[in-house]
Amino acid sequence: MSVLFPKIPALLHGGDYNPDQWLDRPDILEEDIKMMKKAGVNTATVGVFSWSALEPQEGNFQFGWLHDIMDKLYENGIYTVLATPTGARPAWMDEKYPSVLRVEKDGRRNHHSGRHNHCMSSLEYRSLVEKMDTKLAQEFGNHPGLILWHISNEFGGECYCENCKKRFQEYLREKYHNNIEELNKQWWTSFWSRRFDSFEQIEPPYDNGEHSILGLNLDWKRFNSWNMKDYLAFERRILKKYTPQVPATANFMKLFEQLDYVDLAKEIDIISWDGYPSWNNDYETPADTAAELSFDHTVMRSLKKDKPFMLMESTPSLVNWHSFNKLKRPGILRASSIQTIGCGSDTVQYFQWRKGRGAAEQFHGAVVDHLGRDDTRVFKEVSEVGEILKKLAPVTGSKVTSKAAVLFDWSNRWAIKDMQGMARDTKNYEKEVRKFYNIHLKKGINADIVFPLEDLSSYSLVVLPMYYAVSKEAGEWLKEYVKNGGTVVATYLTAYVNENTLAYLGGFPGAGLGEVFGLYAEELDTLYPTDSNSVLMKDGNKALVKDYCELIKLTGAEVLGTYESDFYAGMPAVTVHSYGKGKAYYIGTRMEETDLIKFFTPIWSECGIKEKELPEGVEYLTRTAEDGSTFDFYVNYNATPATVQLAKNGTNLLNGEAVSGKVEILPFNAVVVK
Repeated sequence: MSVLFPKIPALLHGGDYNPDQWLDRPDILEEDIKMMKKAGVNTATVGVFSWSALEPQEGNFQFGWLHDIMDKLYENGIYTVLATPTGARPAWMDEKYPSVLRVEKDGRRNHHSGRHNHCMSSLEYRSLVEKMDTKLAQEFGNHPGLILWHISNEFGGECYCENCKKRFQEYLREKYHNNIEELNKQWWTSFWSRRFDSFEQIEPPYDNGEHSILGLNLDWKRFNSWNMKDYLAFERRILKKYTPQVPATANFMKLFEQLDYVDLAKEIDIISWDGYPSWNNDYETPADTAAELSFDHTVMRSLKKDKPFMLMESTPSLVNWHSFNKLKRPGILRASSIQTIGCGSDTVQYFQWRKGRGAAEQFHGAVVDHLGRDDTRVFKEVSEVGEILKKLAPVTGSKVTSKAAVLFDWSNRWAIKDMQGMARDTKNYEKEVRKFYNIHLKKGINADIVFPLEDLSSYSLVVLPMYYAVSKEAGEWLKEYVKNGGTVVATYLTAYVNENTLAYLGGFPGAGLGEVFGLYAEELDTLYPTDSNSVLMKDGNKALVKDYCELIKLTGAEVLGTYESDFYAGMPAVTVHSYGKGKAYYIGTRMEETDLIKFFTPIWSECGIKEKELPEGVEYLTRTAEDGSTFDFYVNYNATPATVQLAKNGTNLLNGEAVSGKVEILPFNAVVVK
């Protein structure tokens, strides 16, 4: 078992706690502890954004209040996730050290403001951070209540200062082996006379600067992510120096566009993330919202597949920053919390414990409202989750195992978004990846998310939606997987460019993948929303298609479906090709979920992947313990009861009863079968 915290062999329940905002109210701090115990809280995240309270003036460290809080939490069975306060800076720092402030894309340096308004390249900032983190580690590293370091908070943003510009140039110099001609070749700078004579001539893509070189744009995004990772590693090294026994995390934000989380994940011990879906909206069902959340959980779980992840933040009621800040309806917190555990998390945590009286987040949801009472609807629902997590304690440390996987790649996402082609508003790379995940979810199939160049040997099926930017190394990686018996399903837009957005010659897919799929794409047609086409499949099914239709020529592949209209009527749209011991399927157009499920059904069977028939609105998830025992989660997102046929008989952990055959699940509730 991969128990995250041996001190607490149970699921964690708690969240962000800001006692530094209430130091003038010891009565409230005392009441907090009592209410935490009543709500079944066993962990609190403390110190996020607390720099002003910890160091009110430079060199004047005030840690007494934090000692008192951590001691009282521990005495009451509540453990501490201790944050470095580096996500926001005190005013004295910006006044004395203006270099710590970021420079925006238009070249202007920011004023003292907000959070994450600091330059990751600033040596002055890093020096001040090192002093703070060193003091924290020395003061609290051996505290019996400390279980985890929380580095900064929700990394993001960019800086365009001279320091970052020089670091970018050095990053490029290293990447292109100090060979400016290689950079010119990969960026195709002969276009519009954009050739560079030296790395010193290269600037970031300022608002009023260079944007036509797609390779530059992509490398800037990679650099910004690398620079953030470098800063994250810097903080982690300080903490590890003094507390090698304490793991560290940094809270991610679902598919946050600016940072490649695959890269950043290398610099933390445990994956954690902040999940804030728009529950009870007016454009989808709760089950649809849950499916999106399931995908986001799976991305996080897949960043470190050998251990559970953490839901670091969620709201027990509502947020204050959506377009419409709607309350979670009764039962949603319960259902989504159980889903969180089913997806592989060993924690359910909230932002925040108690609402602050003022400033930007004063009306963000919290366990304890401005009312200060423990008999509110939200407090009762949080307490119910606390009891449920105690019942689910046997799940702690178990893993999600999958035979199917869907590829997602941050660099590919950046490249597709920046490419000048197709349609401006219908590329929808993220939606397409989610769609291929969703068809597995709807059939009760655990699917991982995989990332380029990771080991694929445990998967019998890998899906590659819109894998546009593929390096030669990644091409070889996929060739070997299929050659050795794996099955891949790729779509239109596969391997058009290399990792620097340089187009492949000789036909798409490039990177050597044409021989794997036994075809090449000659043209790609973009459809208007009013256009329509369809594909007649070999098995007689007909699939409506939209947005994109690739015109395919065969070099060995077998046709599984052909277009029915337009000038390419009768031309191949869907194919399969045997390669080595494996198979490579190709879908040259965009299909809907219902038709994709029909297409994948025989493929799942070939790959030894079992489907399950689930009622609409019911999600099935499963985790496996080290001893081979399983935990099957059935979560009902309907406002009416649902009946499911259990995959396995056993004990329902939520009530201790033996269950078998068909079981009824109440609205927004679940059955968890061991």
